[in-house]
Amino acid sequence: MDLLEVMRKRRSIRNYTDEPVKEEDLQKIIQAGLLSESGKAKRPWEFIVVRNKDVLEHLSLCREGGVKMLKEAQCAIAVVGDADMQDVWVEDCSVAMAHMHLMASSLGVGSCWIQGRLRKSEEGTTTEEYVREKLGFPENFKLEAILSLGMPAVKMPAYDLEELPMEKVRVVD
Repeated sequence: MDLLEVMRKRRSIRNYTDEPVKEEDLQKIIQAGLLSESGKAKRPWEFIVVRNKDVLEHLSLCREGGVKMLKEAQCAIAVVGDADMQDVWVEDCSVAMAHMHLMASSLGVGSCWIQGRLRKSEEGTTTEEYVREKLGFPENFKLEAILSLGMPAVKMPAYDLEELPMEKVRVVD
């Protein structure tokens, strides 16, 4: 499958079965994140893999309105960036998230990007504070997002290339 086909089929999956994510697939997803480009090759990100169901349930309250897919997920990857190391940690972490999201889809693993930065928890703290309290990453590391992972309970159709909003593209000759 070519990359464009992977991108067409990538969908945010919020409902998962009880089937575990294969360890070899999880490793490929992590490797895809580690292979992502970063400003000046600093790689300011770290990935915190969560498999514990109690921790996943706790994290499901990290956002106002809740993110119930974390309760159903077989695992999740929190992506944090060292703000002291890199001024563009947000962009670098976002690229890593995108790489992992695409790799998950290419392997048939469902995933959903759960935005953490600039969000509030059910408890009224920031999502970052809530997640930091549970996962224990240092203050200089900032939460970008959490990628939930699980085997899809639903099959979503691929995007149709004919329906892309091409009016958003401007060509300058």
